[in-house]
Amino acid sequence: MSVAFMKEESAETAAETLLPERAISPHPNLVTEAGLKALEAQLQEAREAYAAANAIEDVNERRRQAAGPGRDLRYLAERVRTAELVAAPASNDVVSFGSTVTFSRDDGRVQTYRIVGEDEADPKAGSISYVAPVARILMGKAVGDLVTVGAQELEIIAIA
Repeated sequence: MSVAFMKEESAETAAETLLPERAISPHPNLVTEAGLKALEAQLQEAREAYAAANAIEDVNERRRQAAGPGRDLRYLAERVRTAELVAAPASNDVVSFGSTVTFSRDDGRVQTYRIVGEDEADPKAGSISYVAPVARILMGKAVGDLVTVGAQELEIIAIA
């Protein structure tokens, strides 16, 4: 059948709808309770967006609209499947996953971050991933401990 009579798009155009997969971290997928709930909510949103895209009648537009939600759906399904829920810290004696730690830097800045899973980390909102260099160095340390990150020295001043 001639291409002129087919609704299918060309192979070149079809390739434009193939998005690269979202990278899955090689680290254990540790999550807080709030992080797991957020992943589950994002997964549900991706399912809804994918279903809406698949309801589009035009096959070419359906492919274009489903590409992003489909990729997100695969990523989020894997992240929820591999999530390892970590209970809130039982004590604030040392920095651990889920702790909120306040530290001062050599330059006088004081910063506070909660140590969380990779998908829930948002430094602008005050949370960093447990695999971030500063978080890894702070883990297991107590108030008053000094640690070196790059050329800076940090002093832990509070753990919550």
